[in-house]
Amino acid sequence: MAMNDSAHLNTHDDAMARPEQIEGRPPTVLQILPALGGSGGVERGTVEIAGAINAAGGRAIVASEGGLLVHDLTRVNAEHFTLPVASKNPVVMYRNVDRIIDLIRQQRVDIVHVRSRAPAWSAFFACQRTKVPLVTTFHGTYSIGNWLKRKYNSIMTKGERVIAISAFIGGHIRRHYGVPVDKIRIIHRGVDLEKFDPEKVSAERVIKLANDWRLPDGVPIVMLPGRLTRWKGQLVLIEAISKLEHRNIRCLLVGSAQGREDYRRELEARIVRHGLEEVVRIVDHCEDMAAAYKLTDLVVSASTDPEAFGRIVCEAQAMGRPVIATDHGGAKETVIPGITGWLTPPGDADALAQAITKSLALDGHARTRLAATAIEHVRKHFSKTQMCDKTLDVYNEVLAEWGSA
Repeated sequence: MAMNDSAHLNTHDDAMARPEQIEGRPPTVLQILPALGGSGGVERGTVEIAGAINAAGGRAIVASEGGLLVHDLTRVNAEHFTLPVASKNPVVMYRNVDRIIDLIRQQRVDIVHVRSRAPAWSAFFACQRTKVPLVTTFHGTYSIGNWLKRKYNSIMTKGERVIAISAFIGGHIRRHYGVPVDKIRIIHRGVDLEKFDPEKVSAERVIKLANDWRLPDGVPIVMLPGRLTRWKGQLVLIEAISKLEHRNIRCLLVGSAQGREDYRRELEARIVRHGLEEVVRIVDHCEDMAAAYKLTDLVVSASTDPEAFGRIVCEAQAMGRPVIATDHGGAKETVIPGITGWLTPPGDADALAQAITKSLALDGHARTRLAATAIEHVRKHFSKTQMCDKTLDVYNEVLAEWGSA
């Protein structure tokens, strides 16, 4: 497909000119991911980037197996095409090559952005046959236990540009896959500052949540948000709470089991073993996380494995809350130790207990100062707007290269 070498998506709100056209039309970006059924970083980021593409004067289309967030796509004027791209069945993946080729040709796609391994294999061969550039986003470390697994993962390094959601992930793909530095673009996940703004969360929302969760007045609240899975560190937090000198607090483990009922029962048994039934509570998925952060005095991320980025830590800081995170992975890039929060060694319940004690001992002035610094930190470095602008810059960079070629 021939492209104008000056084709770009306009990322500047105050620019008067429309973006340059490709063959007399706006550039079309196809994002591909397995499904839009969840609210994780991959799904939410896809919707946010689609909105940014359209706002910049381009055309955004998305291919997935569908889900609840398809409605969100329509709200940002993006188009959705249902394809069986979540399947890891080799036959389905092979047939998806032709399906994606048809979509590229029918919709006159100029660049493809893929965010997951199974659809990336199909998209890679479709892009080769249609001569359309491919961009990939590396969202996690993935398991690299054997040669076959490493080969399967390596498809995420085959884009003209490889977006890493943190410097931690960027280093991982350089070390394990030999991706050159000049091919990698570090683009941190972005926080929606319209949603996670303490000034925009009403007292009524906070009170409703406190009533729903039957929380007493005047008691410090510690929260660990995240699905109930062992590596998220809920057991470490329970152990840390058991070590506190006083237990006049409430600790909320906010997240659904997603089928891991054995692990939920293990958590409940550990709570009983330490006599923490009145202190620690497991709460299913929360629909109003902004209100939950505002309700909370301290947010904890106790992940025993490194987080690729750690969206919760940034959202909590955007809401002006102190955070404690584990000293590895993406958290090392998002927390300013001793300024906006604390970092503790993985799996170290004693160190976590000490950090909880320090946080809850902050006086009003110290908490106010920390809140202001944390909010400014996130707004300066981790906003959704920055994420979208940097992603569009990658598209423009690739489009320019392919156009001049």
